[in-house]
Amino acid sequence: MSVEEISNKLWSLCNVLRDDGVTYHQYLNELTYILFLKLSEVKDFKEQIPEEYQWSTLLGITDNKELYDRYRDLLANISTKADNPTITEIYTNASTTLRKPVNLKTLVTQIDLIDWYNEKDRDAMGDIYEDLLERNANEKKSGAGQYFTPRPLINVMVELMAPKLGERWNDPACGTFGFMISVDQYLDERYEYKYSLDGKARAFQEKEALSGVELVQDAHRLALMNAKLHGLDSSIYLGDTLTEYGKNLKNFDGVLANPPFGTKKGGEKPTRDDLTFLSSNKQLNFLQHIYRSLHKKGNARAAVVLPDNVLFEDGDGQKIRKDLMDKCNLHTILRLPTGIFYAAGVKTNVLFFTRGKTETDNTKNIWYYDMRTNAPSYGKRTPFTRAAFIDFIKAYTGGITEDKVLQEYDGSIDEEKRKTVKDERWQCISREEIKQKNDSLDLGLIADDSVSKSTDLGEPIDIAKEALTELDAITKALNKMIKELN
Repeated sequence: MSVEEISNKLWSLCNVLRDDGVTYHQYLNELTYILFLKLSEVKDFKEQIPEEYQWSTLLGITDNKELYDRYRDLLANISTKADNPTITEIYTNASTTLRKPVNLKTLVTQIDLIDWYNEKDRDAMGDIYEDLLERNANEKKSGAGQYFTPRPLINVMVELMAPKLGERWNDPACGTFGFMISVDQYLDERYEYKYSLDGKARAFQEKEALSGVELVQDAHRLALMNAKLHGLDSSIYLGDTLTEYGKNLKNFDGVLANPPFGTKKGGEKPTRDDLTFLSSNKQLNFLQHIYRSLHKKGNARAAVVLPDNVLFEDGDGQKIRKDLMDKCNLHTILRLPTGIFYAAGVKTNVLFFTRGKTETDNTKNIWYYDMRTNAPSYGKRTPFTRAAFIDFIKAYTGGITEDKVLQEYDGSIDEEKRKTVKDERWQCISREEIKQKNDSLDLGLIADDSVSKSTDLGEPIDIAKEALTELDAITKALNKMIKELN
């Protein structure tokens, strides 16, 4: 079976659990517990599972109640009985949301019937799992969208950062570890390291090169599973980067992140004593952490997704932006279109910067690319794909086309080549101009009527139909809530 066929099969199994009151998000957690056992056979690490909990043992239990009891025993005890730390972490505080033994038996039976061994590339198992994560993120009721960044955006950010073998990369708010998975795939595609490296060099890439931190245990569990299925034993810590623990995260060659939006509970500030400007705004604190976590040898770099308020917020926001532009070369800001994240209307940007060797005056110019003004309305009718980035990639790299960036781009920023790119969405604003605007970075958006009339916004009648469809869905949901309240 193909990746898509297996993903469809696994996702459809959620319907089996609807009668058991299991939500999509709970289903993915439940599926993770069960799927890990099956894939330990497919990917040849079943010896790391205690024998009484191995897939073949569970499959041999014919009585539904006996299987259910064994499964509950597994969830309660495997974390203390397994020697492998990843297994221990995946099953820590694990519990089942299944209430009917027959539904567990159905899941086990149906998963075993899937023809896993037909896949030529066993790393496809990781792709299958990532597809399930994306489906869960796109299911609004699951609430998991906050842990998932759109795949096309992740891949473009990685390619423009151009990671290299031997470098250490980190995501301090890693969700399901999507950025670091993409870094590993980029490195293997560009350098074929899984075939060309062995010994210490390969072990470094698989165990030490990539790391992450995640605050929410469910997301942390999914991240561990995701990494394992992609052949990585990366360090993925369960914790809060904005506490004292985060002080240990430093000297990285690169950081890629999409930190959580919002403020800490009750306006509480982080407990870090190494951050100069402590704020109740989580993104501002994460931004400080990120540029301080890069080494100062030169060429340590980061790409970070941040909401618009980070670009213009006064007070600590202004001080942090100035500190960023002093310590780093903030060379590019991409104004992203709305509608690509789980929260409708959220306006976001990607900040690309390189840590300087000195502490002051590193930013001279900032290049802006406006993907927002008169952009298509992304959604089911207009999927957000890599094609949206074609012109931005050419501008960022100074002329390298999208289809060649993986093989040809080395991550360098060439101001002269950037100047040769003719694109009305692409403009350079000097540090002096930014100073005159009180260090606001909320710039680079072009006037609506200056954009080419050929911009594909879709036919008005189609846009209207989509809006009416969404309005109808909202109305039905409200009616349902009113009925439940009555």
